[in-house]
Amino acid sequence: MTDGPRAGVDYPDTFGRFQSWFSSEAACRDYLTALRWPDGFTCPRCGSTSAWHTGAGLFMCASCKKQTSVTAGTLFDKTRTPLSTWFAAAWFITSQKNGVSALGLQRVLGLKSYETAWVWMHKFRRAMVPGDQLLSGTVELDETFVGGVTAMRPGRGSDKVGVMVAAEMVSPHKLGRVRLEPTPAGRLQLIDFAQRVIAPGSHVKTDGARELRRLSGLGYEHSYYTELGSREPAHVNLPGVHRVASLLKRWLSGTLHYGSSVEHLEFYLDEFTFRFNRRSSKSRGLLFYRLLSNAITAQPQPIGTLVAPRSDNDYLT
Repeated sequence: MTDGPRAGVDYPDTFGRFQSWFSSEAACRDYLTALRWPDGFTCPRCGSTSAWHTGAGLFMCASCKKQTSVTAGTLFDKTRTPLSTWFAAAWFITSQKNGVSALGLQRVLGLKSYETAWVWMHKFRRAMVPGDQLLSGTVELDETFVGGVTAMRPGRGSDKVGVMVAAEMVSPHKLGRVRLEPTPAGRLQLIDFAQRVIAPGSHVKTDGARELRRLSGLGYEHSYYTELGSREPAHVNLPGVHRVASLLKRWLSGTLHYGSSVEHLEFYLDEFTFRFNRRSSKSRGLLFYRLLSNAITAQPQPIGTLVAPRSDNDYLT
């Protein structure tokens, strides 16, 4: 028995196969239908599994007569753009190892405006959720800071934005999965973050911050080093989180060109995590499959939920 989705069966493994599979709107609708209702259609109103297709491509419930679109209540809710264009966007976003900027998406799809591409990117980021599988084994935990340079004011004393990082260490030189979240306020949030993303019983490694020592009483095996008393720098004692922090900063500058806003930092971190945790995938088509699977179960994201007035100071520069 094969575990998980299969290349060439559940998702296209090459661009040629992608073009062949999704050459029509009907093919795109059928694919989303299989993702949304793998065991067959279920009416969102009454739960009936009996329905027929209308001429407009909708499902008509045999019991309550409600008409339902496969995109209703999903990330594609009420879209007027052909699904084939959405599929092309999802393929391009996931086929690029380091991601793509809104400008790059606009150019490759020939979208009329940058604003449309920006909205699409943020819609898809809402579908790049990390999932609920907890990190385990040996996990390094620390906080990093992203944003511009503030002279003579390092770390939390600067204008930078805090990011909590948890990284599995498969071996001393090999990283596993990661989880990242913006830091709301203060290092005590690292305790709550650890309990949300790290499985009890795991070995958690941190620096010598006194407030983090309570982890040993919360079901974790906790070890730490005292930064002031250590002869080695932090990146040697906690190499995993520092490597992840370095890659994150490089990604924010190299792919997004510093165009990431503080307001949307949570979703940029989700995209980074989505990509990083699937970095060893042999098929980019599997990422396409995961993204569409998440998109078809995600809540609708009207433009009003994505865009808000902001000043120039709201960007990570």
